[in-house]
Amino acid sequence: MSQRQVLQVFEQYQKARTQFVQMVAELATRPQNIETLQNAGVMSLLRTLLLDVVPTIQQTAALALGRLANYNDDLAEAVVKCDILPQLVYSLAEQNRFYKKAAAFVLRAVGKHSPQLAQAIVDCGALDTLVICLEDFDPGVKEAAAWALRYIARHNAELSQAVVDAGAVPLLVLCIQEPEIALKRIAASALSDIAKHSPELAQTVVDAGAVAHLAQMILNPDAKLKHQILSALSQVSKHSVDLAEMVVEAEIFPVVLTCLKDKDEYVKKNASTLIREIAKHTPELSQLVVNAGGVAAVIDCIGSCKGNTRLPGIMMLGYVAAHSENLAMAVIISKGVPQLSVCLSEEPEDHIKAAAAWALGQIGRHTPEHARAVAVTNALPVLLSLYMSTESSEDLQVKFAAYLCLKPQKYLLPNLENGNSKSIYPWGCNEIN
Repeated sequence: MSQRQVLQVFEQYQKARTQFVQMVAELATRPQNIETLQNAGVMSLLRTLLLDVVPTIQQTAALALGRLANYNDDLAEAVVKCDILPQLVYSLAEQNRFYKKAAAFVLRAVGKHSPQLAQAIVDCGALDTLVICLEDFDPGVKEAAAWALRYIARHNAELSQAVVDAGAVPLLVLCIQEPEIALKRIAASALSDIAKHSPELAQTVVDAGAVAHLAQMILNPDAKLKHQILSALSQVSKHSVDLAEMVVEAEIFPVVLTCLKDKDEYVKKNASTLIREIAKHTPELSQLVVNAGGVAAVIDCIGSCKGNTRLPGIMMLGYVAAHSENLAMAVIISKGVPQLSVCLSEEPEDHIKAAAAWALGQIGRHTPEHARAVAVTNALPVLLSLYMSTESSEDLQVKFAAYLCLKPQKYLLPNLENGNSKSIYPWGCNEIN
């Protein structure tokens, strides 16, 4: 056999590998092919191709693995069991930008499914390499790394702390200052997922200087970026008075109120959530919101939207009113009671009705004058009919029975994540006598 014939054999072998891995990557985009690929032992074949001498084959193999792992947790678990993660992490630091993006995509696809799979990524030493990728010259590599870090951090405080300990937060803050919108979005989202778990993690985000930069971008024209920024600021604000005050000191008022008029429903909802998380802590912070025109703006927002978009605004009015007679009167003067009554009457979902009833209870509980302001809107007959309705759940009837009392007590605050309720002081501090 001549040298030319030998070279042709290797060329054919390379062409066959290239065609195979490209076809697998294409097939992995269609759900109907997933089971067949898995039964054919595709994972072990792709693992071998990750070590191929041809860079494009390596990259395409990683892309195919990412698409498979992204499909469900069983396939993500198979990636872990095939010992693919250490190989990816090792190559992530050595290869070109195309491979880095593909490898980070695999880590993201594995880590998103569960805390256990995210922990497997941490255990294989991926965090340090992903953090290094946040400093890469290529924005696409930074974005891919930020996605992976976000999907690890979002599960729980322990995983978020691991991301923090790896040094990700200061680099994510730098990423939100980059010109690329997609990179800004995912960096803001990652910071939000880190901050949400505990006051300590939120403080880490604050200490890295994130709040000032996020606040400056509230009016960015990109709607997706805006709702990620508002989410991050909300997650910081929710934990404590001190953290809420730090967000306020970044001069978000009155700028944030313009977001309540945004065309994007997510922007409206997240702006209302941010205002709610600030107002709930103390009478002083609620008064600041009132002075900035926040109560009237939230009431207008509630009137301009439907369903769950209304929910944080409804609760914000309840929190403000719960603090004092004067703040409850501010809600009344701004015509919040008629709008809450409308929500009570027209919203079909039980948890939104319950939130509106709770907010009306916080307004009417202070004095006869406050109770009268609720009564004249015809809210009480609506509450009574809902209480008597056979279509109302038992849990909802209990809530309405409590709200109909309109007197100081421990109120039942809707747990709006799962529709259940828990007995707490809804204003999040001491009982108001």
